[in-house]
Amino acid sequence: MVAPLYTTASGLLFHAGKILVVTVGLPARGKTHISRALERYLRWMGVKTVVISLGDYRRKMIGGAQKLPPDYFTLGEKSPETMALRQKVASGCEQLIWNFFDSGGQVVIYDANNGTRQARQTLAEKFDKAGIHVVMMESVCDNVKLIERNIRSVKISSPDYKGWDPDKAVEDYWGRIRDHERYYEPVEETTWPFIRIINVGEKIMVNDIRGYLQSRIVFFLMNIHNRYRTIYFARSGQSLIEHSYKADSDLSPSGWDYAERLKEFVMDRRKKSLADKGMTTGDRKLVVWTSSRRRSHHTAWPFLTPDAVKANVKVVEKQQMSEINPGVWDGLTPDQVKKYYPDEWERFVKDPYAYRAPRAESYHDLCVRLEPILIELEREQEDLLIIGHASVIRCLLAYLIGLPASEIPAIEIARGDLLEVVPTSYGVQSQAFHFWDGPGRNHGDEPGEPGKDENNFYENYAEDTKGKRKIG
Repeated sequence: MVAPLYTTASGLLFHAGKILVVTVGLPARGKTHISRALERYLRWMGVKTVVISLGDYRRKMIGGAQKLPPDYFTLGEKSPETMALRQKVASGCEQLIWNFFDSGGQVVIYDANNGTRQARQTLAEKFDKAGIHVVMMESVCDNVKLIERNIRSVKISSPDYKGWDPDKAVEDYWGRIRDHERYYEPVEETTWPFIRIINVGEKIMVNDIRGYLQSRIVFFLMNIHNRYRTIYFARSGQSLIEHSYKADSDLSPSGWDYAERLKEFVMDRRKKSLADKGMTTGDRKLVVWTSSRRRSHHTAWPFLTPDAVKANVKVVEKQQMSEINPGVWDGLTPDQVKKYYPDEWERFVKDPYAYRAPRAESYHDLCVRLEPILIELEREQEDLLIIGHASVIRCLLAYLIGLPASEIPAIEIARGDLLEVVPTSYGVQSQAFHFWDGPGRNHGDEPGEPGKDENNFYENYAEDTKGKRKIG
């Protein structure tokens, strides 16, 4: 299992050396989505990774498609001016790759079509001579509906088609694809290790993949998809004994009210979101994940009522999602920890992510425990609601949004807010909705706030940390 790791002197992990992943594929085959998802996962592992996109670089340097010569995207004969422009863009991207490796980076994912065998060979030989491992990552798609969906959801919203009529943009992009198909050469050469992904995860083929890190890349790619879905996060309701990890107490009366309100709010919010896409709850299942702790899975009980089941809801309990174990600090405030455990406190504040209190878990330990959940999160194709503990939600959000490990302990997760995250090809979209102000609501303000849990160390530490990160 992996999680954000401690840095090494060289910056290179797993004895894997430096790796250049060269994407290969026709337009609208999910290369960008796959590249960004892989970047997020490798960064989570602690590997210094970046996606360098030829399209993004070209748009930054030149502008959208409307500013390009008419023969820019054709792969046949071109004018000298167009050839010079394409070479300038390719050389600039290549220099960015060299710069990242020279600055201590370990993995570069080069997001471009790379559709001809000669172009791939020339590029790979340059980096191979410098001792950099080259892996070809080809995305193949023969599902027309999948291609069309990718064009409409991603491509026509890119800066290339800003201000275009959607149907004309789709038609133009199909023309670009047809031109590339005439010259495209699939990866059949075995000169370099390659990974072939068919229909964004439906099937995967590998050749000559070596070492732990390359194997982890393959494992991750076996579990991804690019189906549009929404991920919701909410804290569990208030329990009878809020400050005790050992007690595992049931919900308080306020906690049960909170659970009912959460269910109503999620169902209403999701119904509106689906309606905006021309869908109903019958078209899409809502999967609810909880931990095995009572306050978490009991908060999901309203989703087990007949009307919720009729609305296509499924509840699943995940044992790995239990909250962080505070050890001997259970039930203490930060001030009490400073008083009773001054030496441990000093070590903790130097590295709140990695330090493990006596008989406790560190946030790093928690992230290692949650790694199978992350893989399931990537694999899940339905809409997902995670009802969890603040410490667990911090880790999962940091993974999805791409925050560094050092920020995880300071992310503020308020009870009474529903966090909505939508993974996209170019990152994630996130926003927060406030739905609860009853007892147990944690405002994240000054100590003494009504409803604030004075004795929950990890919650108070996140609220007291300067530079805390609010999501949404």
